[in-house]
Amino acid sequence: MKSLRQLFRKTPTVSIVRLQGTIGMGRSSLSERALSDMLGKAFSRGKPKAVALEINSPGGSPVQSALIGARIRRLAEEKEIPVFAFVEDVAASGGYWIASAADEIYADDSSILGSIGVISAGFGAHVFLQRQGIERRVHTAGKSKSMLDPFRPESEEDVARLNRILEELHGNFIAHVKARRGAKLAEEPELFTGEIWLGQSAVDVGLADGIGHLEAVMKARYGKELRFRRYGQKKGLIGRLGAQFTGQALAEIEERASYARFGL
Repeated sequence: MKSLRQLFRKTPTVSIVRLQGTIGMGRSSLSERALSDMLGKAFSRGKPKAVALEINSPGGSPVQSALIGARIRRLAEEKEIPVFAFVEDVAASGGYWIASAADEIYADDSSILGSIGVISAGFGAHVFLQRQGIERRVHTAGKSKSMLDPFRPESEEDVARLNRILEELHGNFIAHVKARRGAKLAEEPELFTGEIWLGQSAVDVGLADGIGHLEAVMKARYGKELRFRRYGQKKGLIGRLGAQFTGQALAEIEERASYARFGL
């Protein structure tokens, strides 16, 4: 028979925040604005013992990645609540930026982590336009205003300017990972080259703290009676009905392409 103290003792809870998909400002993407309310509730409701991030993201916008990570850190420090990240298929590029906002990172043996780098992809259609007899007309005030126009030949000056921007963004990413992971990082020459690691290899180079799954790790830490409270993004009407409009269909194609870069 339970004592009065046991009967009135509050069962400990852990908030689970699911972060699934690419990062950006699209309708179905992860963004700081879209996640703000959900994160606030996860850190506040029921005084959780911890917040667990359930991450499955190939990355995306560096700015939104930084904003999401910064909000997680602010809430963790304000509420004095530890944060744990659990990687599913992938936490790469911006997905890893968000994961590194956690105090500890865990992964499956087959999870993909890393890709600490920056990418800019586009297309060039000027040859096609020439063959079709179409003339591209662009008028600007400011010589850099029409940088990397996909309908004009690529210029060395534009490429140099883009590379400078990418290097600065890469430097920000490296600084963030070093600040969050610190002495846990191994002296691995490929660590910041955009290389990726699986499960235990990610642990070996310091990108993760261990191999483990959310429920088992959290119950080992906070007790078998632990309860979980889940939080996820609410989809609008279009999201619930599926890709019935061109914009949504293109967004899904882009997201699948982002995962495909990691063989997923």
